[in-house]
Amino acid sequence: MARGGSLTLADLVVLSMLAEGPAHGYELWAVLVRRQVQKWAGVSRPQVYYSLKKLDEAGLVRAAASGDASQGPERRVYEPTGAGRDALANELARSDWATQRPPPPFLTWMVLAWQARPDDVRAQLARRRAFLQAQLAEDRAALEAVIAETSPLSDAANVVRLTVRLEETELAWLDEVEARHRPG
Repeated sequence: MARGGSLTLADLVVLSMLAEGPAHGYELWAVLVRRQVQKWAGVSRPQVYYSLKKLDEAGLVRAAASGDASQGPERRVYEPTGAGRDALANELARSDWATQRPPPPFLTWMVLAWQARPDDVRAQLARRRAFLQAQLAEDRAALEAVIAETSPLSDAANVVRLTVRLEETELAWLDEVEARHRPG
């Protein structure tokens, strides 16, 4: 997911993590897993390694002096260059971070649902409720894990806390929808 520049979301996450301290790919991935990356960014393990290679080739990261290149590229310790820190700061200053609102597929379905069969509407609402309840339980556990890894006031904890509140709000909204819904 590019943000208008040549850096992807994965590139920005990797640069940000390296700005915290030099690391190799496995270390980066381990920290991202502990910080519940799937809750706040769609970044996979292969993307971390691809981003390291891409950022190295672009001169935005470099092998840190403590890296042992004999252990292979996956164990090479990287740190951001000055250009890498500037690129990260420039990308984070873009206005589109705060001004986009991609619609969740369920909201699109809701707008079209007046044409669905009544039984299908009830089934989809039940599926959504079950999905949200499962996500809420998972995200509450993720919040505890993020707080243990960072702090109760960390940005990562705040993002997961927002996700929990959004899920709670949507569950309450589903109660209203189901109470008023008259399909057809």
